[in-house]
Amino acid sequence: MNDKKYKILVAEDDVDIISLLRLYLENANYEVISAENGKEALLAVENEQPNLFICDIMMPKMSGYEVIKTIRDRGDNIPILVLSAKNQDSDRILGLDIGADDYMVKPFNPLEIVARVNAMLRRFYKLGSSDMSDSMTFTVGELRLDVEKARFSKKNEEILLTPTEFKIMTLLMKNPGRVFTKVQIYEHVNGEYYENDDNTLMVHMSKLRDKIEDDSKNPRYIKTVRGLGYKLDRGL
Repeated sequence: MNDKKYKILVAEDDVDIISLLRLYLENANYEVISAENGKEALLAVENEQPNLFICDIMMPKMSGYEVIKTIRDRGDNIPILVLSAKNQDSDRILGLDIGADDYMVKPFNPLEIVARVNAMLRRFYKLGSSDMSDSMTFTVGELRLDVEKARFSKKNEEILLTPTEFKIMTLLMKNPGRVFTKVQIYEHVNGEYYENDDNTLMVHMSKLRDKIEDDSKNPRYIKTVRGLGYKLDRGL
């Protein structure tokens, strides 16, 4: 997708799946490293500093949930794609809740994995360049977003956002009052929209409200426009 060779960490206890993903990702010009349990994955994130992390949930020694939570708790904002056989809505919600950016269910099409990896990397690593307007700082009401420093705050108190949450807030804060459809928001975040992304986006918006609203049930900032999508009000 560009001259830089991005490094992808695949954490999966099924060696056949690792081999399959390695084949497709290396064919797409990515460097692939792998881990077969949660503890190995956490060490690899620390030592190898991958550009993107593909994480299974059901792994020995340390579950994917534990690995992701540990990564986010220490402030690492690496893009994370969950790849799991757990296909209930509650599983998807939990994965996104603890900090994953995207969630795919097994069995999967490896070409879709590559497409999502392409999109996540494109959006994440261009966040500070051509995706930005002239201003690098946006203020809406009590909210402030500094693109260059990747910091978001409310009333001068920093709020930790996942990469996906940060990209959503960047889009909304650059365009206060403008209504964005779910498709527009998801295409901004991941480059492409798939039908099963609808619930994923709803979870991200719910988590954002939990983080930035005084009362997430009666939001001042992130408003749902029925039948259309979402907009950011000025919180007045």
